[in-house]
Amino acid sequence: MSSQTNPTFTTALLSGALAGTTVDLSLYPLDTLKTRLQSSSGFLASGGFTGIYRGVGSAIIGSAPGAALFFCTYEYSKSFLSARRHARQVTGAEIGEWEAPVEHMVAASLGEVAACAVRVPTEVVKQRAQAGQHPSSLSALSAILSQHRSIRVSGVWRELYRGWSVTIMREVPFTVIQFPLWESMKEYRRRKTGKDGITALESGLFGSAAGAIAAGFTTPLDVLKTRMMLAKEKTAMIPLLKQILKDSGPRAFFAGIGPRVLWISAGGAIFLGSYQWAANSISERQNR
Repeated sequence: MSSQTNPTFTTALLSGALAGTTVDLSLYPLDTLKTRLQSSSGFLASGGFTGIYRGVGSAIIGSAPGAALFFCTYEYSKSFLSARRHARQVTGAEIGEWEAPVEHMVAASLGEVAACAVRVPTEVVKQRAQAGQHPSSLSALSAILSQHRSIRVSGVWRELYRGWSVTIMREVPFTVIQFPLWESMKEYRRRKTGKDGITALESGLFGSAAGAIAAGFTTPLDVLKTRMMLAKEKTAMIPLLKQILKDSGPRAFFAGIGPRVLWISAGGAIFLGSYQWAANSISERQNR
């Protein structure tokens, strides 16, 4: 078994913040095109190829804390579950090969739930700007906040977190696929090389492959999330699902799959590659 050590809380915090900001800014145009392809208004009506950086302000503000929350929760949960497994192993308990991947699934799921506390409001504001409903992130946010007199503070809160449930439903299956794949690829590489760690390039390549696979499988949930966040009035998930099927048929649930897979494949490389680079760099400095 590899003697690899998990990143500290500070390392996960800083590395996650850097990774989130890097990937969101570098691939923002692809995210915009994907959102417009999935919009019920249609690609051209939502802006087409113009203003592809519209709404980038919310991404800049939300990327670092969202990614930092994810990796802090992920690394802590993974370490906690791994320590329990090793403690059982010391006592002579039989450990199944399936336990490590399940630990990664649970840790990644908890990480996503934590990250969505920041990610969902950011997505709501960002996608409304991307789809041409507002000229900027600030305008989209102001429009939501200005409703406080009619819908009260609780209504504004619900508006900012519109699509929370379907976002969780999208993100948890995505990470349950991506992160065990990424971790297993890294572990395989460590066993092949006999080294305790892996390089940023290797982590990026594994992240790209795992992300592309996860993105393809979860595109229908991503379409549902986008439609829910862009709807003029809050709509429950099941009625919206039926409405999409009635209006556009099953093919609508794979709208934007090309940009999404490309975006997340490239994003996985940048996100997990830059995370590994930052984690390796910080760990080396701490060990000097």
